[in-house]
Amino acid sequence: MLPFSLKEYKKRLDQTKKSMLERGIEVLIVTNPANMNYLSGYNSWSFYVDQMLIVIVDEDQPIWIGRKMDANAAKATTWLYHENIIPYSEDYVHSKIKHPSEFAAQILTQIGQSKSRIGLEMDSYYFSAQSYECLKKNLPNAIFSDASLLVNYVRIIKSDQEIEFIRRAAKIVEIGMQTAVNSIQEGVRECDAVANIYGDLIRGTSEFGGDYPAIVPMLPAGENTSTPHITWTDKKYTNDQMVIIEIAGCYQRYHSPLARTVSLGKPSQEALDVSNIVVEGLNAALEVVKPGATCEDLEIAWSKVISKHGIVKDSRIGYSMGLNYPPDWGEHTASIRRGDLTVLQPNMTFHLIPGLWFDNYGIEISESFRVTETGCEVLTNFPRQLFVNENHNLQV
Repeated sequence: MLPFSLKEYKKRLDQTKKSMLERGIEVLIVTNPANMNYLSGYNSWSFYVDQMLIVIVDEDQPIWIGRKMDANAAKATTWLYHENIIPYSEDYVHSKIKHPSEFAAQILTQIGQSKSRIGLEMDSYYFSAQSYECLKKNLPNAIFSDASLLVNYVRIIKSDQEIEFIRRAAKIVEIGMQTAVNSIQEGVRECDAVANIYGDLIRGTSEFGGDYPAIVPMLPAGENTSTPHITWTDKKYTNDQMVIIEIAGCYQRYHSPLARTVSLGKPSQEALDVSNIVVEGLNAALEVVKPGATCEDLEIAWSKVISKHGIVKDSRIGYSMGLNYPPDWGEHTASIRRGDLTVLQPNMTFHLIPGLWFDNYGIEISESFRVTETGCEVLTNFPRQLFVNENHNLQV
């Protein structure tokens, strides 16, 4: 079931160990499921319980520790020897008297790593304060340090196979976005439009199917378009509403996000003008993309456009993305914003989403792109515009 060659997994592991050595880390405890997947192939909806991948600098393979019920998933989806898959018993799950990190500490003690310099993903969604306290209590002679984004930064430059998976995700999101534009009509329930979108995101193409995206479709409507992260309701769309669509195609956990905005009925002149400004700024930022440019350079190009129109935007306009699990498809590394001097390199991938939000409406038009050897590859081929749907009372 491995989506990549064993050679690629070992290369990723070697790069991770190199970063560990540079930081003086002997043992790395990985709890982010995207990082676990990246290094081992592990892929299961089991991140709601404690699980981890332990990387030791002088060991050939990581150790997987997780729930007994999920051990067969580790055997099925990873390249690890079965003896490196070590499950804890079911009575550890959501227990008030014992914790899986106590079990992990016992394993580390048994293999002679109780006094090691241990790196932890302290800022991971999937690593709790209780886990940290348990490790400290049960490994009193270990030296802990924060290694939150160590693997994330190894991931930031994709292999050619990863790029191919992201391109497939882009093909899927094109289909999902067209379904979204077609489905959002006066009289249609928001939830029914989302059902259509989800169906096509999972169905994919005739050549390859889709995976579940790390973020649900975000479809704020009407005045809710003034805020970007509202999902859907069971209300029916009405004429003269604006609707923002932000979705992503996903293939083998690799994402390609895309955002567009739909107007039900004729939009105001202000909305048309703002959408044109967003597209102009988006195009200006894309023109700057090339190896050697910085994330800040893209934001400056965008800001020069919107400032001509008296608009100020203080939030970032993009971020590195790719492999991930809920609740986010971003990698939490580079951000396209003022002050981020991350230098663009070939096979970095970003979601460029320069949305503008005002008191009673907003506009989002985005693109995902890859940095090439000479410039930029926009991953989707979808009209870059404000869509206007004037077919009234159309049911789907």
